[in-house]
Amino acid sequence: MREAHSRERATGVDYYVSDAEGIGGRLRVAPEDFRVRERERMDPEPLDAHEGSYPFLLLRATLRGWDTNDFASALSNAMGASRERVSWAGTKDKHAVTTQLFTVRDADPDEIPDLDGADVEVLGRVGRDLSFGDLAGNEFEIRVRETEGDPAPITRDLRAFAAGEDPDEIDPADDAGESVEVAVPNWFGHQRFGSRRPVTHEVGLAAVRADWRGAVLAYCGNPNEAEPEDSQHAREVVEDQAASDDPDWSAALDAMPGRLRFERSMLHRLDEGADWREALEAVPSNLQRLFVNAAQSYVFNRILSERLRRGLPFTRPVEGDVVAFVERDVPYPKPDMDRLQRATGGRVDTLARHCERGRAFVTAPLVGTETTLGDGEPGEIEREILTELDVDPGDFELPGEFQSRGTRRAVAVPTELTVSDTEGDPVFEFALPSGSYATALLREYLQCDPERL
Repeated sequence: MREAHSRERATGVDYYVSDAEGIGGRLRVAPEDFRVRERERMDPEPLDAHEGSYPFLLLRATLRGWDTNDFASALSNAMGASRERVSWAGTKDKHAVTTQLFTVRDADPDEIPDLDGADVEVLGRVGRDLSFGDLAGNEFEIRVRETEGDPAPITRDLRAFAAGEDPDEIDPADDAGESVEVAVPNWFGHQRFGSRRPVTHEVGLAAVRADWRGAVLAYCGNPNEAEPEDSQHAREVVEDQAASDDPDWSAALDAMPGRLRFERSMLHRLDEGADWREALEAVPSNLQRLFVNAAQSYVFNRILSERLRRGLPFTRPVEGDVVAFVERDVPYPKPDMDRLQRATGGRVDTLARHCERGRAFVTAPLVGTETTLGDGEPGEIEREILTELDVDPGDFELPGEFQSRGTRRAVAVPTELTVSDTEGDPVFEFALPSGSYATALLREYLQCDPERL
């Protein structure tokens, strides 16, 4: 087990599972190097189905160099339609080739335009629009260029992690081109916290503690050396004014670059005489929720890091763990947080067998008002992390978008992995359930600055 990159440790991710040296390399040299395809779970009716009962067209779009939001906007604009008529299940990266579903309300097939970099197929009609719950998972094919070293030792360590065994007990046969069962901790990726300036969890933790001043300054101040110089300077002005007995928020607003529109929205509220909480609420509601979600994600990552440090298993429970059984009738095994059982006494071995057969997952909390913590050593870890961060589940009883009931999340993400070779570059093929990050697997191999993932 190796120590993670310093920028990852800032988000609660402290270790790599593998002891082997990383292979380095570069991702997304070309969009074709990073291919993502949704696992679909919506069956359409034929195009001649009654439009009153099935008012939505279902599209499958393969996009090259398109951000999902930008494509939806371009699609609606070309149709002369409201952007609200277009929906999708999962947002995909621009620097990739992605295949995903869209729905368009009250549209005819002939209205679907041709757009550069987009291959769109009309599949049929459905009775409702797509939502995040319709995304079962994603299949990945990722080529890494300019690598150094052999990925095989890392694959062996991840196989051992999935099996709960010592790596020396894993057959050292050449796995190149073969599908093997691996697993990694189900980390929240760096994207959750801000790729260049990971501070969203700091904002969220301050809000959960009802430290509204600290939350605003964590977002508007708090300069980071990875930012452009004018951004760093503006944040320094914010901190100087905040430390003043008579802060001049108009001066801070003048210093803040126009591209940092959310920071400017908060400063504008302060300049108008708003209090700190009102200033934080100047940003869109989805960003307010993201602050709290990032705080929960940071706590979760910290719990996983400590579990890893102590050598507790991830793919089978120990006394005190909370286990979730899988959802029924889904194309990819996914934990159902309405079907939880606590691992105690004789149940530990029974639940371990369910986990071994892919019928259940060990979980950890995404802390909120309705969170029930584990018992035994897992519960001890959870309580120690919360105490260290000065956070209690009841603290999430907050106004507006900052409130969260919490849930649980699988601590490990298993997958069938194939590592092949294309012109001397390793190509990784695997699938993940919705909500899990491809970077959780790739980071084990590249072991690089997370901004490169």
